[in-house]
Amino acid sequence: MSSAVQIPPPRVQLATLPVDQRRGIWGMWCVIATEAMLFMCIFGAYYYPGSNKDRWATENPSPLHYPLILLVILLSSSFVLAWGEKQVKLDRFGAAALALWITVALGFIFLGVQGFEYRSHWAELAPYSNSYGSIFYTITSLHAAHVIVGLLMLIYVGLLPRFAKAFRSPHQAYETIALYWHFVDVVWIFIVALLYVMPHFQVHHHGR
Repeated sequence: MSSAVQIPPPRVQLATLPVDQRRGIWGMWCVIATEAMLFMCIFGAYYYPGSNKDRWATENPSPLHYPLILLVILLSSSFVLAWGEKQVKLDRFGAAALALWITVALGFIFLGVQGFEYRSHWAELAPYSNSYGSIFYTITSLHAAHVIVGLLMLIYVGLLPRFAKAFRSPHQAYETIALYWHFVDVVWIFIVALLYVMPHFQVHHHGR
């Protein structure tokens, strides 16, 4: 009796396969796309109740000094982190690490100032006050949650062993988390424009 000869499957040399150097960036873009849709939905929820007889024009708009201070903090952090990205490309990893930790510090300052804003604003408007208060705190607290996630990722990157070598990997850790942080900053620009600045214009127009 003859037995069939089994041919072993060819071995794939994984080390020789091409590596996509942008796979981490593309993965983060997918995350940003989903999160952007989430914020678009809640912005739509914010304006849906207000579309009934210009309801938001009768509400007391939130003061502008806190959100503008927060905007300056986040924009400054983005500029610092963008500078850090350039240092990575120049192999100046000490300067890149410094930029990363400055960004982390600015992120914690942002959360602290936002806490003061909530404390001062709570007496006039709480999440249970009305539909406006509910959606206002939903949007701003959701953004704060994204800031916290961004801080955790920044800290993780900053604590990676062999800091310089980590940024030469295909995952592009520094550039990937910087992309997420810039997205969080852009979202805050929309929040300031739609939740803080626009209501002031609406109240002014309604007063006429």
